[in-house]
Amino acid sequence: MTTTAAEQPPASSGPSGTNPGTAPEPVDENIWLEDIYGEEQLAWVREQNARTEELLEDAEYLELENRILEVLDSTERIAMVGKHGEWYYNFWKDREHPKGLWRRTGWAGYRAGSPEWEILLDIDALAAAEGEEWVFHGANFLRPDAGQPHRFALLALSPDGGDANRYREFDVETRSFVDPAQGGFDLPTAKGNVSWLDADTLLVASTAAGLPRTSSSYARTGVVLGRGDSLDSAERLFEIPEDHMMALLAHDSTPGFERTFAVDWISFFEKRTSVLRDGQWLEIDVPSDVNLSSHREWLLFRPQREWTVNGTSYPAGSLLAADFEDFLAGGRELSVLFTPDAHTSLQSWSWTRDFLLLNLLRDVSSEIRVLDPQRPGTDVAWAASVLDACPPLHDVNAYAVDDEDDSGDGDTDGTDGTAGNDFWLVATGFATPSTLTRGTLARAGVDGVVSSHEVIRTAPSFFDEEAYEVQQHFAVSRDGTRVPYFQVAARDLVLDGQNPTQLSGYGGFEISRTPAYSGAVGRAWLERRTEAAAGADGEAAPGRGGVYVVANIRGGGEYGPSWHRAALQDQRHRAYEDFAAVAQDLISRGVTSRQRLGCVGGSNGGLLVGNMLTQYPELFGAVSCGVPLLDMRRYTKLSAGYSWIAEYGDPDVPEQWEFIRTFSPYHQLRDGVEYPETFIWTATSDDRVGPVQARKMAARMQAMGIPTVWFHEALEGGHAGASDNRQAAALQSRSQHFLWRALAGGAA
Repeated sequence: MTTTAAEQPPASSGPSGTNPGTAPEPVDENIWLEDIYGEEQLAWVREQNARTEELLEDAEYLELENRILEVLDSTERIAMVGKHGEWYYNFWKDREHPKGLWRRTGWAGYRAGSPEWEILLDIDALAAAEGEEWVFHGANFLRPDAGQPHRFALLALSPDGGDANRYREFDVETRSFVDPAQGGFDLPTAKGNVSWLDADTLLVASTAAGLPRTSSSYARTGVVLGRGDSLDSAERLFEIPEDHMMALLAHDSTPGFERTFAVDWISFFEKRTSVLRDGQWLEIDVPSDVNLSSHREWLLFRPQREWTVNGTSYPAGSLLAADFEDFLAGGRELSVLFTPDAHTSLQSWSWTRDFLLLNLLRDVSSEIRVLDPQRPGTDVAWAASVLDACPPLHDVNAYAVDDEDDSGDGDTDGTDGTAGNDFWLVATGFATPSTLTRGTLARAGVDGVVSSHEVIRTAPSFFDEEAYEVQQHFAVSRDGTRVPYFQVAARDLVLDGQNPTQLSGYGGFEISRTPAYSGAVGRAWLERRTEAAAGADGEAAPGRGGVYVVANIRGGGEYGPSWHRAALQDQRHRAYEDFAAVAQDLISRGVTSRQRLGCVGGSNGGLLVGNMLTQYPELFGAVSCGVPLLDMRRYTKLSAGYSWIAEYGDPDVPEQWEFIRTFSPYHQLRDGVEYPETFIWTATSDDRVGPVQARKMAARMQAMGIPTVWFHEALEGGHAGASDNRQAAALQSRSQHFLWRALAGGAA
């Protein structure tokens, strides 16, 4: 079992009154827009949508949308698979199946490039039959008895693309849901998690059926749900305080290492994990900011801050290992598997049968290490070797195919007789279409680990990648910190300040922005051309394409937990100074200029570009701000915001509101400022950030008489803003077309 943080928590409590010691709320003339589904509010949304669509949805936009949709719907895309038993499962969307198909195939056909897909569930047909706009969010299989195939799975289906799911039991052999009247599991739509305990029992954390919830509107309790039982009468197994973030239950069914876990997720970056022993919860004794992961006999630790054990200090972002049972019994013998340095951080890890794969970033380029817990015939433990699979300025990730597979079907060299040491390798770059490779690890006596590889798929090309060059540069932030960024531009780029440039960033929640191929960005930005202009000799000079830039600012995870913590709460301004430093570096290098430079970000990245709008308007000609946080006084009372206090601070605490207000774009708008053109976009069904902060920001800017602010709200799609490829194409096209119109006009 692995527990890691990801930006997708709670749903949020309602507004609270002002108590002694609580910061007073500023006057908010737009609070009426917080009623997400009110008739008057949705009428305002539709009026705004019509205004924006009239501006943006011209013939050029429609052509762009079709070209992006062609990328998203391409039948030549890599069909990524997950292995369960002998089958390889895939979820697929295209023009014919916009909501998607859940399907499976065998290895031989998949390997040969001619898979015979067995359709298990057609989501479009299901939605039509049930009158519900279902969005598929994954499948959780029951471990079968030894020698039996994987047959039953819990499918997560969202009615609107939001984070709340309905879990329904599905039989892949009959290709149908198990009838609840016959004891099939069917859990009401809610946020939470579900885990199989055995064939007739689930572990459930949910807010459905009147179960208590935290202040973040996540589950407070974990229950044991038997087949045919109801949630409201299920036995409560675990409970957390109301002011903690959420409860989580999980069962590890690995034969010989069966364990049941409960997690008290205190805040976004703090948790307490317990294991069930003899009917009692035994808490694993580590600080709450040490992430835990178990695998067979091993317990792994990744501290978020420096951790001292028996007089030895381990830096934040390191990876340590101990024997699981020995650690529970009080032993504190830790092995160091990875130690970060100023350039290198650990991003993730994955176990094969005999080896541990570490996915690292070294100055935001991938490096993969293979660790052998115990090299046979030696006293060497956790010997490490580097996998030769990572070109510079690329993102490459390795993860196990199926660590329990002993079939031998996937061997790429035919030598070790087991596929349990097979791994997937996914490589991508800004100008390199993604490649899927399958590899096999094997011990070579005392000499270490050897690997063999076979390329399984290469994604199609959607633009002329050879015409573009990827470079990495470093800007210097206000406090002297070197901030890396990637620049993708034509090889013959002219440094005259006239290139339309799109700067993207995130800077939060320890999420890393790494190189990634995007046919949509290639077509919508890199290959797009400004109008030709007359040259000095009177001949028409060819138009120029766009420059695409990704900034790796503090708050992210590119350099591990310390890079993230450097921009938390009262240090939040460091992230914005970093982003502004990249913008200034692009201008000073002659890549672009204020009137040609735009920025784009979504979610926490929307807060980032919202601060560029209000704090650095002199640097940008346009801002595209998606599904954003913007009202930092009330964010804890809106949708999932309460759970993000650890990242931003608590605005109800007067001392914290003093620093939060300095990065609350809604409160930083000022009269008499020349703001760049602004496009704010969101989705009604977003139950994570919610649409109301975007609504209120647009309304306030328009009321201030700012003429160049535009707003659009998709009526479905959740936090992603889109639940199918056509919605995604429309969302991307609006943002790209807005930026191009604002930045490329008149560029020679």
